[in-house]
Amino acid sequence: MDARISLITLGVQEVSVAAAFYERLGLPRLEMPTDDVAFFTLSGTWLGLYGREALAEDAQIDATGGGFRGVSLAHNLASEAEVDALLEEAVAAGATLVKPAHKVFWGGYSGYFADPDGHLWEVAHNPQMWVGPEPGTGGPTTD
Repeated sequence: MDARISLITLGVQEVSVAAAFYERLGLPRLEMPTDDVAFFTLSGTWLGLYGREALAEDAQIDATGGGFRGVSLAHNLASEAEVDALLEEAVAAGATLVKPAHKVFWGGYSGYFADPDGHLWEVAHNPQMWVGPEPGTGGPTTD
């Protein structure tokens, strides 16, 4: 797995209230066609805000149960095949497959796994836009 996080998504009670807070902190907010989600550009990654219930529903888990903490980490890839391969790699390394990858309502392809501590990761391909730093950039070098 490439050592990077593309997008940190926080499940929030009210997107508008949370977005206003992060805007007050000075985070640059991206223009979106809907108020159901908010994105902020960070150095090398993005912060996303999405309704807590909607985020749990997307991962097909209970929003109130012990398995959902209101946060998912996202790793975006260039193709559906790469998503499938990384989900298989994560499971082989000890992750639990939470939601097998499939085409999703927003036009992309994604699935979820939980790491051994239950932290939720979305592995996704977004054909509409690349999310995060371009592959091969933004990380430390080993020269």
